[in-house]
Amino acid sequence: MNEQGSGPVSAGQEETVPRRLLAVATRLFAERGFDRTSVQEIVAAAGVTKGAMYHYFDSKDDLLYEIYGRILREQTERLEKFAATEAPVRERLVAAASDVVVSSIANLDDTKIFLQSMHQLNPDKQRAVRAERRRYHERFRALIEEGQRTGEFRTDQPADLVVDYFFGAVHHLGFWYHSDGALSARQIGDHFADLLLGSLRPSAA
Repeated sequence: MNEQGSGPVSAGQEETVPRRLLAVATRLFAERGFDRTSVQEIVAAAGVTKGAMYHYFDSKDDLLYEIYGRILREQTERLEKFAATEAPVRERLVAAASDVVVSSIANLDDTKIFLQSMHQLNPDKQRAVRAERRRYHERFRALIEEGQRTGEFRTDQPADLVVDYFFGAVHHLGFWYHSDGALSARQIGDHFADLLLGSLRPSAA
């Protein structure tokens, strides 16, 4: 709830205050590090009271968790939409693979900050993040396994190993991607998807 004297939260504030807090927290975590950024510094930079922050987030941990959680939720929703279509499994996997690269690049700073600071979350939140990410990877893996069952993808490559290899490359984007590079995010996504598909294409008899 809000601090006493801070007044009621309007409908507009309901939409803007959490976004403002997350944007400020992301910037400060990037500049100073998660452990060296205080709640007071976050609320001061966001122009809100501590009470207003605690109306939406229970702790600084919650801010870090949500920085990544909102990205993962969006990616999961999009993956489900791709997976649920009637398109051939090859097309669904390509669309999902390219899309997760594009969305990761669009949120690259947020993802980098979280991956660098995740170990500082409390154990319960670390387990929650791992469980959510595991569910995403399992849904992605299910597309590969579907293609293996139908004979569209090679079966001598374990699906879980393919998924780990692919997402290892996706998580590495933050170390080399530059917005002013020669390739757009969509082009990189398409290349990643093509490389994934190439690793799954059955060898010619």
